[in-house]
Parts: sequence; C-alpha cells; structure tokens
Amino acid sequence: MKKTPLVFCNNGIKVKGKTRVKRVGESRFHMSEFKYKQVIVVRSDLEMSRGKIAAQAGHAAVSAAEEARKNHPNWWKAWLNEGQCKIAVKVGSEKELLRLEKETKEMGLPSALISDRGLTELPPDTITCLGIGPAPSDKVDRITGKLALL
Repeated sequence: MKKTPLVFCNNGIKVKGKTRVKRVGESRFHMSEFKYKQVIVVRSDLEMSRGKIAAQAGHAAVSAAEEARKNHPNWWKAWLNEGQCKIAVKVGSEKELLRLEKETKEMGLPSALISDRGLTELPPDTITCLGIGPAPSDKVDRITGKLALL
C-alpha cells in the first residue's frame, strides 16, 4: 500500500472533521485532506544552489497565487483557509517544464512560469520553475501527480 506523504502548513486552521498534530506554529495533515493545493515545479537540470531554488520557488508561489487571486478568487480563498498547501516537485529539462505549462493553460489553471534575471548563478532569461495553483487538488494532480518530489 502506497503511503500518503505528510504536508506541513503555516497556520493553525483546522480542517473540518480532521485530526491534526500541532508543532511549533505548524499543523500536520495527510495530503488527501487538502481540497486545494499549489505545486511548484523546479528544473533539476540547472543544478541551482538551495538558496537559488528557494528564491525561484518563492517567485513561482507568489506569482501563481496572485494569478489565482485575480482569476479564481474562490479557489484562492479556500486554499488560504485550508492552510496554503504547497508541494515542490522536479523535472529534468526546460522542455518538460514547458509541456507542463501548456497542459496547465489548457486546463485553465492559474500558473506562473519563472525566468531568472541572470544577476547571480544563471544566464539571463533562464526558465527555472513553474508555479501551478492554488487550484482543486484533483485538477493539479492530473498534471503533476506522477512527478518526483524535489
């Protein structure tokens, strides 16, 4: 039987009817308890430092969430109230990332493709990651469900 990964959220909002284990400022849930999620897809072929990955993933998370807030406000609000579930996964190439972006747009999901400015580790305009959602988990999983965790 496949184990469901656990996700840590940054607020103390209780999911109706679900048990949570409190940690310092965090709540712990099973993935299946989230109706909405955001997935950040990072290119592993670029061999970015941890700090660079964190910065690029942050850009993707904020930009995609803003896209959802503007175009899918009900999804965005539900995601905020549920604890802002975020999952980080990886792909091995720009081509794979662009294919995922195309699928995301075809499904009408909020997304943000991130390109680096080239001030530190990467050449200018290097596509680094893709933020998808917040959106209904089942819709996001159709695109990212088989990707490896970062």
